[in-house]
Amino acid sequence: MPSVRPPAVAGTFYPAHPPELRTTIAGLCGLAPADPDGSSVLKALIVPHAGYPYSGAVAGTAYARLAPLRDRIRRVVLLGPVHRVAVRGLALPGVEAMATPLGVIPLDGEAIATLRNLPQVVTSPAAHAQEHSLEVHLPFLQETLADGFRIVPLAVGDASVAEVAEVLDHLWGGPETLIVVSSDLSHYLPYPVAVREDRATADDILALDPGIDHAHACGATPVNGLLAAARTHGLRAELLDLRNSGDTAGDKSRVVGYASFAFREGAPAAPPAPRSSRGRTLVAIARATIGRQLGLALTAREDADFLTAPGATFVTLHLDGKLRGCIGSLEPHRSLLDDVRKNARSAAFLDSRFAPLSLREFERVTVEVSELSPQSPVDFRDEADLLAQLRPGIDGLVLAVDGHRGTFLPQVWESLPAPADFLAQLKRKAGLAPDHPLTHARVARYTVDHWKEDGEVPR
Repeated sequence: MPSVRPPAVAGTFYPAHPPELRTTIAGLCGLAPADPDGSSVLKALIVPHAGYPYSGAVAGTAYARLAPLRDRIRRVVLLGPVHRVAVRGLALPGVEAMATPLGVIPLDGEAIATLRNLPQVVTSPAAHAQEHSLEVHLPFLQETLADGFRIVPLAVGDASVAEVAEVLDHLWGGPETLIVVSSDLSHYLPYPVAVREDRATADDILALDPGIDHAHACGATPVNGLLAAARTHGLRAELLDLRNSGDTAGDKSRVVGYASFAFREGAPAAPPAPRSSRGRTLVAIARATIGRQLGLALTAREDADFLTAPGATFVTLHLDGKLRGCIGSLEPHRSLLDDVRKNARSAAFLDSRFAPLSLREFERVTVEVSELSPQSPVDFRDEADLLAQLRPGIDGLVLAVDGHRGTFLPQVWESLPAPADFLAQLKRKAGLAPDHPLTHARVARYTVDHWKEDGEVPR
């Protein structure tokens, strides 16, 4: 009889009764849209690993992509972080198969043998015994792939990006091999903060930037290893779904983030600049522009490809913790480079609320750049309905009514966290009384990515 690792979280993370489990998985995968890129070779997935009521629908968007590949995929390399037992390296379970309520999945002994000389690959039955990050994916694989596929399950502990990438290179194979990396995103943040954090992490994953930290993805180690390998092998990443437990089955005071990604072979599209790199570039341009206006010989890199695209920015200056200037564009009407230059000069020297910035102040001022998303109109019946639709910490708002117009960036929520106060003060900024009716008002919302000069990346 082969040695088998039995299910440890059936009945808690997912249904233990086989008919119920099959029905659940069919429903979760059935919610996913059709694959618009089914002609390219799907090589890897990043999928969350919480209980099915929480992250199952997000996982389903990834596993639904396997339907056309049901008979092609014969090996699944499955990597997930350890949660209960610490381990150095990447741990195999020391068994010949793993079981779920749907049956037994054999391990791929031939593939595992190729790892024998890698010192970072160890055997640890204890690391696998109660670990859920791998187990929750097995029923999805059993229902989406044809019988007979084999797995290489690796519980990832203390390992470097290079060590994980080396293991993936050994197991890369051809079209018969699928890599699945198991990871949730941020943990136990307030809903609006998690939305910003997880969007930023998703952008870094799409950029194949292997610098994710464990505060933003519990499976950061295997995720970074996959991103490094994806760069080497010319994969391109696609975001399939991004949500959190506040969107699925939990309250919004402390949420866990979930995302699913597909990685495909073929000529990759140029990835977006990593979010941190993009922010550093924009902030450096803003400071250099202000400095040159003051006669200083400052330079900043201005040849990045993303700077040529149309963009809308706000440049905000703070001095000793207080606002010292803020000017921006609500809609893109010139290149991102020209927009941040223009708004930097205006925030420093043309904001009517302040005197022009002096050279002495320049040495102490902090520069922040916000890059705005496209606006979307908000339809509302009355002011109460509008207030109910606002998303504190997320929405920037544009208010236009009776010839008056004003905007607040999402950062304003930090000082005005109550929607009623936020809206009342926005009316004041637009030159209206706080009780001015919004019967004929036009309201639009937008989001921002914003970066501070001191290296902090607010999300």
